[in-house]
Amino acid sequence: MTTFDTAREFIRREGRLLEQRLFATLFEDADPSGVVDALRGYQNPDGGFGHGLEPDKRCPASLGLDVQVALQNLVTAGTNDVPMVTRAADWLQSVASPEGAVSMASKVIEDYPRAEHWGDWTYIPGLNPTAAIAGLMHQLGVQHPWLDRATEWCWSTLEAGLPEEAHSLLVSTVFLEHVPDRARAESYVEPIREWLPKVSMYRADADDPSYGVTPLWFAPTPSSLWRRLFTDEQIEGHLDRLRRDQQSDGGWALTWEPPGQAATLEYRGVMTVQALQTLRAYS
Repeated sequence: MTTFDTAREFIRREGRLLEQRLFATLFEDADPSGVVDALRGYQNPDGGFGHGLEPDKRCPASLGLDVQVALQNLVTAGTNDVPMVTRAADWLQSVASPEGAVSMASKVIEDYPRAEHWGDWTYIPGLNPTAAIAGLMHQLGVQHPWLDRATEWCWSTLEAGLPEEAHSLLVSTVFLEHVPDRARAESYVEPIREWLPKVSMYRADADDPSYGVTPLWFAPTPSSLWRRLFTDEQIEGHLDRLRRDQQSDGGWALTWEPPGQAATLEYRGVMTVQALQTLRAYS
């Protein structure tokens, strides 16, 4: 069986309904409304998303990171649901700081199983996830008062200095790739090129087996704004590593420890769909 065939079997056997619907949309020409329908089960009455949509915390309450994941799934599926996204933006407005920033999580996660890296640092509003959410909403064409505030906050925060940690820099690149002011966004390309090797949690070496943010996270497709940051050799090295990392069961392994077996399988499904997307984009 091919890489694709074994990955498809893994998703069908182990993946959540959401990843199964997303896979079918991306690779089998299924209607993207299936992805929207699957996301509805994660949206709370307050408009936010929870219920372990991002599998590393098993908390039903609405969290900023789960809103980001919901929007990313809509973008990936090439669809939108205006009422769903508007309700999420309303929730963000209700929990954001006065300037518009939101946090990844809140203390409510302490009552539920979660991965060890989920600590109180996730309760602090920051670029992660505010910049990613704002960028994805711009990509979806959203217009909302919260997005206006968040956009200005992201600009002012980036002007004060680029993030020193790779995840925060990554979400900043999502914002910069999709924010409407293109000239202003493009002015950050060269500073980020110079800054990227200095940030923590960035994994430039394709042979490094540890967890880290790689060039393919910044440039998952050749058309990405950030593809120009990396040489062909860097991209090819990480693509080769991505191919090698597929496991015998068809899925991709994780380089961190989720809170349980269910979360592990769920996240492996997420990573498997992402791996297939990236490999297809570059082939």
